[in-house]
Amino acid sequence: MCVIGTACTSSGTSTGIGIGAPQAPAALDDPAKKEIAMRLVSSAENSSLDWKAQYGYIEDIGDGRGYTAGIVGFCTGCGDLRLVVQRYAKARPGNALERFLPALRAVEGSASHEGLGRAFTAAWKKAAEDPAMRQAQDAERDRIYFGPAVARAKADGLGALGQFIYYDAHVMHGYADAKGSAGFRTIRERALRRAEPPARGGDETAYLGAFLDARAAAMRDEPSHSDTSRIDTAQRVFLDRGNLDLDPPLDWSVYGDRYHIAGK
Repeated sequence: MCVIGTACTSSGTSTGIGIGAPQAPAALDDPAKKEIAMRLVSSAENSSLDWKAQYGYIEDIGDGRGYTAGIVGFCTGCGDLRLVVQRYAKARPGNALERFLPALRAVEGSASHEGLGRAFTAAWKKAAEDPAMRQAQDAERDRIYFGPAVARAKADGLGALGQFIYYDAHVMHGYADAKGSAGFRTIRERALRRAEPPARGGDETAYLGAFLDARAAAMRDEPSHSDTSRIDTAQRVFLDRGNLDLDPPLDWSVYGDRYHIAGK
């Protein structure tokens, strides 16, 4: 048991730090910060802050990745959409999407719709009404993108803004390189050639600036991602304002649309 007026370590021993000691800024995995992150990504991926309305979203956006769907743009061509369907099938055996798993495996690495088409898109939209399907999307988002991005950012000594910058890069580019595009790993390596992260004694603002430069360059190399406004008029705006903790209020724009998240 801890003595009132002291903080406790995980072993239950007193640290001797008083109640009035300043608290560390919340990380991106804090529930309130994570909600901000979801809304920021949704503004870029779906032109809406209502990210919870995107579970049933699905269309081919012409980027060579087949169908793009759900809360972070899972793709048939990338294979992460199949992982969502597999997780959903485990939670809800015999669901209407499960029969498309062979076709989803077959189209990975391509823009093909073979074996999918309207029947698949209709089934996806319908399945999105099922809480189990929503949980499957949440779980794969966290496992593939959010969790690894936040962990890497924390290891690099970055605060909530840097953690979000890493997360958004994971969502768009994935971790590893793909044909014709650089992944998060390569973007980070390019940034490290120009600046050191805080964990290595570097300046956080300078390092994040280098990372955003590297990412913007990678985006311009991809015709489908050549609009860099999610960096230039969003993430770089927060960085230029010194908002390393990603604290609201937040004002930004993406693709010419303006957004606002109010403060407390």
